[in-house]
Amino acid sequence: MSRNDKHLAVILRRKGKSYNFIAKELGVPKSTLSDWFQDLTWSKVVKSRLTARANLMARKRMKIIAAAQKKRWREWRERHRLEAINEFPGLKNDHLFTAGLMLYWAEGDNGKTGSNVRLTNIDPRMIKVFINFSTSICKVVRENIRIGLILYPDLDDKVCKNFWHKYTGIPFNQFHKTQVIKGNHPTKRLEYGICMVRVGGGGLKEKIRTWIDLYSKELMRV
Repeated sequence: MSRNDKHLAVILRRKGKSYNFIAKELGVPKSTLSDWFQDLTWSKVVKSRLTARANLMARKRMKIIAAAQKKRWREWRERHRLEAINEFPGLKNDHLFTAGLMLYWAEGDNGKTGSNVRLTNIDPRMIKVFINFSTSICKVVRENIRIGLILYPDLDDKVCKNFWHKYTGIPFNQFHKTQVIKGNHPTKRLEYGICMVRVGGGGLKEKIRTWIDLYSKELMRV
């Protein structure tokens, strides 16, 4: 390595250039640059400035990315809301549509975030109606429906799964792992446990929330 290389490297470093830039410009390994500059106080100051500049640029990039994601999210939500608004007049007098909305409004995870729609109940009729609402009204394919059971220790997992499988028609491979509640079964009322149906579908929760809002306004005008 020539003395001229070191001289040029010092000049570039004093101008605030990074090891990467100098190594590429002069063809000098970064390990050599480190040996030349590691004990020089002014070089450490340059490093601190470069680090601060890089951190500032990274924060700016993150803000730009976050703003773009937020914009996409707003546009995505608005698109599904408009779909729901346009579909509402043709659905509002359908009994299954009304039943599904009321079930979700009362028993669903309406206040929670996330793309999936969940409804939990012990009444198999409610679960079946909501599945029918999801497939017939919301056009969700049955493969995107999942069932999860919550059982007390005295309930047989296999028996309960067989019951909900036969009642809903959802295959076993679409059942989540059963959750077992610790403690005693206080009332013996939950013969087949608590069933949670989870329905996946892009924008489905946004559409259902919009329908509920529109339907509630219709009811309040009566």
